[in-house]
Amino acid sequence: MTLTELKYIVAVARERHFGRAADACFVSQPTLSVAIRKLEDELGVVLFERGGTEVGVTPIGLRVVAQAQRVLEEATNLKEIARQGHDPLEGPLRVGVIYTIGPYLLPKLVPAQIEVTPQMPLVLQENYTTRLLELLRQGEIDCAIVALPIPDAGLMVQPLYDEPFLVAVPKGHPWAQLEQISSSALKEETMLLLGAGHCFRDQVLEVCPELSRFSASSEGIQRTFEGSSLETIRHMVAAGVGITVLPASAIGTRDPKSDLLAYIPFKKPVPDRRVVLAWRKSFPRPTAIQALVRAVHHTELGGVRYLEEPSSVVF
Repeated sequence: MTLTELKYIVAVARERHFGRAADACFVSQPTLSVAIRKLEDELGVVLFERGGTEVGVTPIGLRVVAQAQRVLEEATNLKEIARQGHDPLEGPLRVGVIYTIGPYLLPKLVPAQIEVTPQMPLVLQENYTTRLLELLRQGEIDCAIVALPIPDAGLMVQPLYDEPFLVAVPKGHPWAQLEQISSSALKEETMLLLGAGHCFRDQVLEVCPELSRFSASSEGIQRTFEGSSLETIRHMVAAGVGITVLPASAIGTRDPKSDLLAYIPFKKPVPDRRVVLAWRKSFPRPTAIQALVRAVHHTELGGVRYLEEPSSVVF
């Protein structure tokens, strides 16, 4: 039994497909399949149900995969403990960031991190919240910057900042001169939202109750279009396709003279999201985590409220 074989079965359990798992592990499918069959023969159990379009995990396979994840995490920790013997801030920190935070935080976070801990380069990965949490539990990344809520995953979580949402409309829109707007007004307009899988889409529907309720009724939003990123949606709004809701960090320090959009604050209570840093309780470099938190607090994201005295909690 090898760590490589354990990595393969974890990948198959995650992807539910041998081909995709092989791609994720950067090996050929025959190589992965042979290794898994060898492990099954060694253990004397069948881990996966083969034959359908989606690979299933047997009951005993679920237990083996869960243990394999723990073994892989502990193997990663061994390397980190060895590195900590020299300097806990020495060496890369693997950080995941969700798509609706990365483009706005990272250009400011990386210079701030270089200033705070130049010996600790950030290895960055953008993805959906659910995927980042999987990678975190499997030890593929060290921490993740996400927005609450997150599933109960036995993780340490430290709040970083709160950011309000704003309505974005074309400069020529009748609402462009408004000082505030209520969420109930959104049902009258064509709304542009992120596609399924983006947590920000769910947050917009959750924190704007009128938008969520009317979108499912006959009185609802006239039309709803989906975009692949907030920047794509921003361009569609500028083109006059509709309006959208954006987090404050997406607006940043844009020049109002050259920007084709107008941004309108919500009336109280203002919808917002809390951005947090999550990591495994067993991660052996807490000093590195705190250094990253300090770097985030050295950034200057427009419109967000930094939490000056953040404290870690367990989720």
